[in-house]
Amino acid sequence: MNIVLLNPEIHVNTGNIGRTCVLTNTKLHLIKPLGFELGDKKIKRAGLDYWKDVQLFVWESLEDFWSKNIEGNDSAKIYMATTKTKQKYTDVKFQKDDYIMFGPESRGIPEDFLNAHKEKNITIPMLPIGRSLNLSNAVAIILYEALKQVNFEFE
Repeated sequence: MNIVLLNPEIHVNTGNIGRTCVLTNTKLHLIKPLGFELGDKKIKRAGLDYWKDVQLFVWESLEDFWSKNIEGNDSAKIYMATTKTKQKYTDVKFQKDDYIMFGPESRGIPEDFLNAHKEKNITIPMLPIGRSLNLSNAVAIILYEALKQVNFEFE
């Protein structure tokens, strides 16, 4: 599996997500700009001693990531987590090499990008009393559903 964080802003979330990725053999893709420095002690503290083992890929832009991973690759599937769709994350059939993208904590994936890929938008159902779940929680929820669907094949 591949987790993609578009412009993550909070080092603690990214550190927690990195730890989850290590323990599930999931690749972590970070798309710049980042709201923190990767060498910052805070991100390493959040990821504990797992951070050194993260399969980390850092991309200069969304276009850079897209052109090198998705565009022209017929087998690459990407899903975009958003609160702006009705399609639940449990409604899709994940494959072991899929990409699951999450936007910045304060604003999510840009709407124009979501609109260009509506069939790939997924959401976690929740009451409408809050904006969204914490990013690291949302990643864990969707990633574990995807892993469940591929029988927890971590290799």
